[in-house]
Amino acid sequence: MIKTLPNVGHIIAISSAKGGVGKSTVCANLAMALTLLGHRVGLLDADLYGPSQPTIFSVADQRPEFDASGRMKPIMAQGIPLMSIGFHLQRDDSALIWRGAQLNSALEKLLWMTDWPEIDYLLVDLPPGTGDVPLSLHQLVKVDGAVVVSTPQELALMDAKKGLKMLHQLEIPVLGVIENMNMFICPHCGEVSHLFGHDAAQLMSLQYVVNFLGSLPLDKRLQAHDDAGVPFILAHPDDTLTQTFVSLAEQLVQVVSQLPVMSSAVPQDEAALIPQVKEIKWNI
Repeated sequence: MIKTLPNVGHIIAISSAKGGVGKSTVCANLAMALTLLGHRVGLLDADLYGPSQPTIFSVADQRPEFDASGRMKPIMAQGIPLMSIGFHLQRDDSALIWRGAQLNSALEKLLWMTDWPEIDYLLVDLPPGTGDVPLSLHQLVKVDGAVVVSTPQELALMDAKKGLKMLHQLEIPVLGVIENMNMFICPHCGEVSHLFGHDAAQLMSLQYVVNFLGSLPLDKRLQAHDDAGVPFILAHPDDTLTQTFVSLAEQLVQVVSQLPVMSSAVPQDEAALIPQVKEIKWNI
């Protein structure tokens, strides 16, 4: 039986098999771009070992409220309902020393025990790699598709190809590839430099017959806004880079609209889906 989350339209995983390619930054700004297009968007930070979305949205000090049944209200971050393991850590530098079963239970609770409002798209910020969390996500809920983020660097592309193969094996449609850090434009002279190569992710898309959604430049302002807790799009609504994110979001919406309609069912007793949830100790 295919399981869908109540109130949630489409679930889209944002994936990168290699860390450090800017996946979380792309995910946060894609969420903001979708809201600019008028869509209702939710965000699940499933990077359990390194949650960064609470910091990007400057809500790391907030904690979710629980109702009598143990369901959690997501934290509202710039109008986007957000849930993250980061909200349950006592300290920013707390380390999760968890194995597969514990990771699965934590992800299960973040998904099913969050009281999601009516949303059109739930973006899931996956951790790097091809390990427990992507597999658990696939087993826990119907994922409509995934976006793969990579840089043009050969080492990143080696891992991105592994990520594409993982998604194929899990039968999760690849909605498209985004090449991040494609080029650096000097803010002083305007010279364009390809520090990590360029267009290699686009060639990978052709090789694996998946959509290429577009490229993003290496822009230090993105990192600065991540650290400041203000998504770039929010601070620079008229910037060319913002328009690039909006264009990526438009293409993503178009690709999702072309997906085949699949029948789905939501079990009446959601508690049956989270048998190990009480084993997880929150406020770690």
